[in-house]
Amino acid sequence: MSRSGPSVSAASLLREEIARSGPLRFSRFMEIALYHPEAGYYRRGRDPFGQRGDYYTAEQLQPVFGILVASLLRRLRREMGEPEDFTVVELGAGRMEMAEALSEFRYFPVELGSPDWPERFRGVVFSNEFFDALPVDVAVRRGAEFVEMLVDWRDGRFRWTEGAPLSGEHAAYAGRHLMQAAEGAWVEIGLEALRWMERIAGRLESGYVFAIDYGYTSRELLRFPQGTLMSYRRHTALEDVLSDPGEQDITAHAAFSALREHGEELGLQTVRFETLAAALASAGEADGFAAALSAPTEAERLRRRLQLKTLLFGLGETFRALLQCKPPRS
Repeated sequence: MSRSGPSVSAASLLREEIARSGPLRFSRFMEIALYHPEAGYYRRGRDPFGQRGDYYTAEQLQPVFGILVASLLRRLRREMGEPEDFTVVELGAGRMEMAEALSEFRYFPVELGSPDWPERFRGVVFSNEFFDALPVDVAVRRGAEFVEMLVDWRDGRFRWTEGAPLSGEHAAYAGRHLMQAAEGAWVEIGLEALRWMERIAGRLESGYVFAIDYGYTSRELLRFPQGTLMSYRRHTALEDVLSDPGEQDITAHAAFSALREHGEELGLQTVRFETLAAALASAGEADGFAAALSAPTEAERLRRRLQLKTLLFGLGETFRALLQCKPPRS
């Protein structure tokens, strides 16, 4: 069967792989559903954002979001001593909505699988809703251990099926970050997020890592007995993440405790962990949000005030911001 052309679907690719190899880890299911070069949700040429898409992100609230983030990055550049080679790498740049706001910097937009960012640089690695879209594995707590949940194809649909107890680095991740989960709770194992933290720390000579996302700490796991996996389609959140792979977004909350602790092991010192509202408020306080709200017309000023309100009191209270620093070598 040819795998080229529009006839290829994520569902058919997944069914074929299950027929060859048996039930799949969910990270593999999520990888094909979202990132397959022809059939993946993010790779098919359709725009998932905005009114005609499946969801909004803070980056659609332009220009206010971009102005405030740029202000925060300027402050970080000053704290680094204004280095001439200061570089901003944006992970998960999507539609390049931050490109104009960040045009004053040496700016590299990066997508998954993109090699086009510096091997070594000083500056800031910025991300907004990047870690929540990385593939994760899934397990359920059974007593003192965690059993992996795999994806099978039975009776004409993708279904969950119980696998073996976690072992190796999956078990190590659960033992360190997931022990607050209750008996019977579903959890996600975010090893790919840790790999990205390693890539970031390996390339960043000195500077900051600034990650915005919705997520949880290990202490908050009890709030999510069914896990945090969700699908989004036409602005509707769905708990069924196995239906229609390639046709809907799949996300899992960012595991901020794991990101923070792994970053610290890699030499990234935690500066702040706070709500997005707090981070943006600190970025705008120097001029009382004048730069963000200034506009030539009353209609545009009103639009910007509404954007700021959403960022501070809507998304801003739901999303978290993690700022870590890699100091220069002495």
